[in-house]
Amino acid sequence: MFENLSEKLQRVFKNLRGEGKLTVDNMESALREIRVALLEADVHFRVVKQLIENIKQKALGQEVLTSLSPTQQVIKIVREELVKTLGSHQSKLRFANEPPSVVFLVGLQGSGKTTTAGKLARWLSRNGHSPLMVSVDVYRPAARQQLSVIGREIRLPVYEGAPEEKDPAELARAARRETVNTGKDVLLVDTAGRLHIDDQLMSELQQLKELLAPVEILFIADAMTGQDAVKSAEEFHKRLGITGLILTKMDGDARGGAALSIRSVTGQPLKFVGVGEKFDALEPFHPDRVASRILGMGDVLSIIEKVEAEVDQKQAEEMQRKLIENEFTLEDFRDQIRQLRKLGPLESILSMMPQVGLLKDLKNVKVDEKEITRVVAIIDSMTPKERGNHMLINGSRRRRIARGSGTTVQEVNQLLKQYSQMRKMMKSFSGGFLGRKLGKLKLPNLLEHRL
Repeated sequence: MFENLSEKLQRVFKNLRGEGKLTVDNMESALREIRVALLEADVHFRVVKQLIENIKQKALGQEVLTSLSPTQQVIKIVREELVKTLGSHQSKLRFANEPPSVVFLVGLQGSGKTTTAGKLARWLSRNGHSPLMVSVDVYRPAARQQLSVIGREIRLPVYEGAPEEKDPAELARAARRETVNTGKDVLLVDTAGRLHIDDQLMSELQQLKELLAPVEILFIADAMTGQDAVKSAEEFHKRLGITGLILTKMDGDARGGAALSIRSVTGQPLKFVGVGEKFDALEPFHPDRVASRILGMGDVLSIIEKVEAEVDQKQAEEMQRKLIENEFTLEDFRDQIRQLRKLGPLESILSMMPQVGLLKDLKNVKVDEKEITRVVAIIDSMTPKERGNHMLINGSRRRRIARGSGTTVQEVNQLLKQYSQMRKMMKSFSGGFLGRKLGKLKLPNLLEHRL
């Protein structure tokens, strides 16, 4: 996400630092490079023009040019303007004063509306709400069945209605009754899409809007389509009045032009971004954090929130104690890997780290998820006694473990060797202050060898 733009902007700032002193000339040169970087990132030309103008007015002020750290001042200005362009502050979902709150998901066919309905339902259920989903797409074959399959997978209810029901308005009306009768507080309506915007689609959506009076009309757009997504969002807003946006496939969009343009063009906030295929891969959109990531400053707050949401605090404290006291077994190692994987793809976590100093190359680290799966399979193929005491694992046991995990004896040996090295390293730290401070870092050290 934003990799290309981030690299180019960091190069601009590096060149500015090399100048020693900030002048009107080198600042103009930097602004030209920033303009090109934004355009190459597929940011809408009107947004680029306004953004550069705002940066220029502030950056060429006397206060910046005479500052003791002018480059840092320019970076601060660029960050502030990026945040403003992205929406200034997080825009949360709105809810009705009296439930149920009706939320429409609208957009073109293929943008990911149905999958996003499942992701948003899961997010709502994990944040104190009880959603009911319904698909009113009576045109696309198996559209309603697709939502039902998703509902079963995430274990959340879907109103299916009679299979022969072909009236979107009647489906929506019945789903709302079901929401009230079952005590649900949010109704997520997955609407029909088209390959292009047409009058029939808009007329249907406007009728549904009048019928259900939704508190949110969220436009779902595929970030990979860049400015096409922005144009579609603008057209939907003119004809329907959307209240917010969700960009899907943000993890696959290295440019980020849609995210940087869509707020300015539509005037409506980005509320969530889809960052993966799994149903927990939906994140609230924080303009300030995204601006920091674009500038290579990382997004440590999001990492902390992921950890707090997924990691059991008591289990983490117990693991810390075992690390320090050198009681860390192969079973503990496997449990730590499972905890890490709950946070999402490791490459996604690494990309949130600040791209400075020792961490500057983390974004280029390629994590082999299959290798991690192999490690877990090897440990799973051991008996509880073997996981508790690796010294029991002799030659015949290694052959059995290899067969059971679908790996080779050499791979089993490699894992045991690295695990033994890790224990020796921890033992050397276990007695002092440094050991207490570094205890929580031992697992990543071992993973670094494996990856």
